[in-house]
Amino acid sequence: MNPVPLHSLSSPMARRRKLLAACTLLAAGLSLAPAAVLAQDYPSRPVKLIVPFGPGTTTDIISRVFAEALARPLGQMVVVENRAGAGGVIGSDLVAKSPADGYTLVMGTVGTHAINASLYKKLPYDPLKDFAPVAFAGYTPTLLVVAANSPLKSVKDLGALAGKPGGVSFASAGNGPSGHLAGELLKARLGGEMVHVPYKEGGLAMSDVMAGQVQFMFYHPAAVLPHIKAGKLRALGASSTKRSAAAPEVPAISEQGAGEFDLVAWFMLYVPAATPSPVLARLRDAASQVLANGDVTAKLGAQGLELRNMKPDELAAFGRAEISKWSELVKRSGAQID
Repeated sequence: MNPVPLHSLSSPMARRRKLLAACTLLAAGLSLAPAAVLAQDYPSRPVKLIVPFGPGTTTDIISRVFAEALARPLGQMVVVENRAGAGGVIGSDLVAKSPADGYTLVMGTVGTHAINASLYKKLPYDPLKDFAPVAFAGYTPTLLVVAANSPLKSVKDLGALAGKPGGVSFASAGNGPSGHLAGELLKARLGGEMVHVPYKEGGLAMSDVMAGQVQFMFYHPAAVLPHIKAGKLRALGASSTKRSAAAPEVPAISEQGAGEFDLVAWFMLYVPAATPSPVLARLRDAASQVLANGDVTAKLGAQGLELRNMKPDELAAFGRAEISKWSELVKRSGAQID
């Protein structure tokens, strides 16, 4: 084999070839660098968890418990930021349009990521296409409650009263939330006349139920249980197929001859859809550690939250099924927001 002449190594052609090879390697390295750096260094600064509802709401309380626990496996602070408004649309849309780097998450709910898809004519985000689910944080059945001095003792009693002239009225925190749609489903199951009375927020609705000005409402256990214990409200049923762990003495609505009834409020942690797979895997691993922590689940359980183990590939299918289910109820209710 003839040796390569030394002068050829420094020729213009050789230099150009070496330069092209170096550029090719550099380009390949740059194309891989962002994901590789994110995977290796993430998280290198505090993570933000957006709560699309106001302080003190069930979503806010659950998010703060989750954020505190999530900080430990991530090794960084998880800062909760409330961005309330438009039924959770403002905060959710903010995250949908945030950089997909794992530093901005949202605690999505049955409202923001299922009901709003059909409730709003022009929803600025797509609950499925614009988000990647991280972890199912839990669900809570709502409780059907009446005033403590109401003559109604069961769902059967409520159905009988709804069948009489004048019917009954039920309250909720506005047009289209889960409490409103649960009332519409109950009306479909029991028949009779049930008139919806929307309020600006759930606390005001609950006050009027306690005063007997509205016959009933569906609301979260964390909100109504203190008033039940204080003798101001009575629970007639739970909205899930089984009894609520927070109130096991209250029979499920489906136990009381009202047919199939399974509507629950749920909470899911999401990031923007384009978040790199290594970062998403890191978040999912951290969230699984949170949900395996007995102290954390006890705190969530105090808010009426119940766990449901879901694998990552089951989360998206769950979201699609929920959008379809609630879409039917939204159409039945006639609720629509421009």
